[in-house]
Amino acid sequence: MKTIYRAITMTLGAGVLGALFISNAVAGCGDLASLQGPFQLVDPNVVANVLASRVEGITPDQRSGGSSASIVGMWSFQLISKGNTSHNPSIPDGALIDFGYKQWHSDGTEIINSLGVPGGGFCLGVWGQTGYLTFEVNHIAVPFDPTTGALLSYVQLQEQDTLSPSGDSYTGTFTLDTYDPKGDHVDHVAGTLVAERITVDSAFPGAIPSNPIQ
Repeated sequence: MKTIYRAITMTLGAGVLGALFISNAVAGCGDLASLQGPFQLVDPNVVANVLASRVEGITPDQRSGGSSASIVGMWSFQLISKGNTSHNPSIPDGALIDFGYKQWHSDGTEIINSLGVPGGGFCLGVWGQTGYLTFEVNHIAVPFDPTTGALLSYVQLQEQDTLSPSGDSYTGTFTLDTYDPKGDHVDHVAGTLVAERITVDSAFPGAIPSNPIQ
């Protein structure tokens, strides 16, 4: 399967919004404060290809829980808005919320390098297996003001993910909840996600969309 180079195009009814937009800022490592339009919207074939990998070649043994596929490893990922049209500002379905690289570790921890942040932004989390090829993530980001170093917020990213039987991709849903420095809940964004495995043979740059956020 080709490595992800693009995010998702928004589908409206029977039509597809084909124009591409670059957001002025993307929520890097969960920083929702920087979200504003116009948003980047891209190719729906990316999701279709990842979804297809979840069902292709599933054997009876795999259906009974015999797959040896592991979530452990390095992945390129994209977080895609869904159901946030009432958010302020309004976020269309299919908008790119964040993208980058993620590592799932065998000890139940994980780390994200968010490419939505200039220079990349790192944040940490933990994961657990919830069923056959299904997993959950609880991930914490702590955005700071780059000029003053002041704490801006706490962000909790939670995921429910399903690994393909081949172990080459996964899809899922996510929520991003932001809390101010006092701990009061101030924002919420939700959506879907897609990810593809990075291997020693993967081509660079992987998760970078066709028009990277500047």
